[in-house]
Amino acid sequence: MLNHSEKNILKFIRFAPIVFIILLSFLITYSFILENNNNLKRDIKTLEEEYFESSKSTVTTEVQRIYDYISYHKTQSETNLKKELKERIYEAHSIASNIYAENQEKSKEEILKLIQDALRNIRFNNGRGYYFMHNPQGYNILYPLDIKLENIDYSNLQDKNGYFFVQKIKETIKNKTENFDTYYWSKPTNEGSRIFKKIAFYKYFEPLNVSIGTGEYIKDYEDSLKKEILDYISTVKYSNDGYVYIVDRKEKILAHINKDLRGKTLPQIDKNSSITKLIVQSAKKGDGFIKYNTIYHNKKTDNIEKTAFIKNFNDWQWIIGSGFYTDKLELAIKKKKEELDSYKKEYLFNVFLIIIIITTALLIASIYFSNLVQKKFMGYRNKIYKEIENNRKKDTLLAQQSKMAAMGEMIGNIAHQWRQPLSLISTSSSSLKLKQELNLITEDDITKTSDTITTTTQHLSKTIDDFRNFFKPNKENTKTTTSEVWNKTYNLIKDQYITKNINIITDIEEKAIYLLENELIQVILNLLNNARDEFDKKDLKENFIFVDIKEEAEKLYIHIKDNAGGIPAHIMGRVFEPYFTTKHQSQGTGIGLYMSQEIIKKHMEGTIEAYNSEYTYNNQKFNGAKFTITIDSY
Repeated sequence: MLNHSEKNILKFIRFAPIVFIILLSFLITYSFILENNNNLKRDIKTLEEEYFESSKSTVTTEVQRIYDYISYHKTQSETNLKKELKERIYEAHSIASNIYAENQEKSKEEILKLIQDALRNIRFNNGRGYYFMHNPQGYNILYPLDIKLENIDYSNLQDKNGYFFVQKIKETIKNKTENFDTYYWSKPTNEGSRIFKKIAFYKYFEPLNVSIGTGEYIKDYEDSLKKEILDYISTVKYSNDGYVYIVDRKEKILAHINKDLRGKTLPQIDKNSSITKLIVQSAKKGDGFIKYNTIYHNKKTDNIEKTAFIKNFNDWQWIIGSGFYTDKLELAIKKKKEELDSYKKEYLFNVFLIIIIITTALLIASIYFSNLVQKKFMGYRNKIYKEIENNRKKDTLLAQQSKMAAMGEMIGNIAHQWRQPLSLISTSSSSLKLKQELNLITEDDITKTSDTITTTTQHLSKTIDDFRNFFKPNKENTKTTTSEVWNKTYNLIKDQYITKNINIITDIEEKAIYLLENELIQVILNLLNNARDEFDKKDLKENFIFVDIKEEAEKLYIHIKDNAGGIPAHIMGRVFEPYFTTKHQSQGTGIGLYMSQEIIKKHMEGTIEAYNSEYTYNNQKFNGAKFTITIDSY
């Protein structure tokens, strides 16, 4: 029979684990609740930081996008105006030509009268534009704004800078041509004696030996352009309720998603509001972020804090802004707390259920079951660890193989790009050495050869950077121009092409572009070098490469063609295949055109096509290969 001490020991053995497990479970539960509260605080802080950083990045991007949009249209305004003026004059010239053709039985004086009557009442550009005509002596024979000023000699008329602009009209008639002109003149409006810049276009009308012209004040055109831009910006939304607004230096709201605010200052709507004043004062200090309270959000009447990014467009004294509200953050925090409360309840229920299950299991299974579980666990653990270790070794091997393959491809590509520059360095140095042996060397020879070798070695170094950047996943677009891309390309090849008597004929439209500049240069170099290699195979009297870069319908087209005879039909479909080449192994790996296609398609989301072309140049017929690259021009 058990004594009292033995019974107490037995009770302790039986019930102590239960009490211990229950106390431990409560302690664990309490610690988890504390940890969850701390996690909530950290999550809220992280949420706030991420919300503000993400929102700041978004509004900055949107403001910059609108700034670029306005800047582009501002810089293109004069070009677009000239285009419109030219189109209008061509329309008037067509009208005059038709009238002349239909009335040839009449005298020239009668035909002139018909043309004057036809053009007199035509207006365009919101009624500002009209046509005028001059004869060879400088007489204004059509002036719709005031017929009393017609048939007067204006040959000696000067603008505020003393420029005789009517002489330009007489010169146009004399040379039977067409011309743009710029002068400074007062507007026929209520703006007093203020002088404005005006652009005009004149075109010679040969049948009557007169000129037809029109003009437009830059200010009027820009005012019209501003209205179009502001109307567009007032309709732009992003991220559900995001928008961009425009305020001028007089605190007037020029563009806003809320049409009731446009054309007004906030004090006109709410005398207590000082938001626009704060925006203007902050803008004077420079671009940046500001904070203010506003009621103009989702038709709420209570003040909500808003963080905005503002940027100055100084040319027009505009302030571009966009912001985000903190109420979204408050809603997100509230939702996070609700999720945690729900999780707490579920978690506590599960903890108590686990305690009961564990206690019951301990009473039934006792120590033997624990040991058995431990042994099985260790067995499974060792097996899983062994499998993980084997998989890690396999992954390491695959990664190494992938690196070796990529490095092999890059080395092949570099070798393909380096052959010609290295040959040029060797040729230059050999030529210099030969001249030295013949005592024909000059200081100019040394300078030119040194410059050639320096430029070529820089190109070799840059080739490494280009290929290294090609394999980087974080390549970024850069802002450049079509002429800059071509100049950088041509500087790399001009010496060897001049040496080989290869004439490069260019027709490049100046255009600002935003793309991967180095990779586009690499593609153009590949195409030019392929043409050069074809010339090496043939003995032509003249070697031509034509490079045309044009923009059409927001697409940039790059055409490169030669007169080397073209691509054989049976291999036309394979020129972009990797490792396909018609050259000797020592001259190429067949990777150039394949890489060019990869760059254009995958990195620039464009297309590259190859075909044969027949054309005439300098009254000679040629045929050769033509490559066309098409990419977005914005």
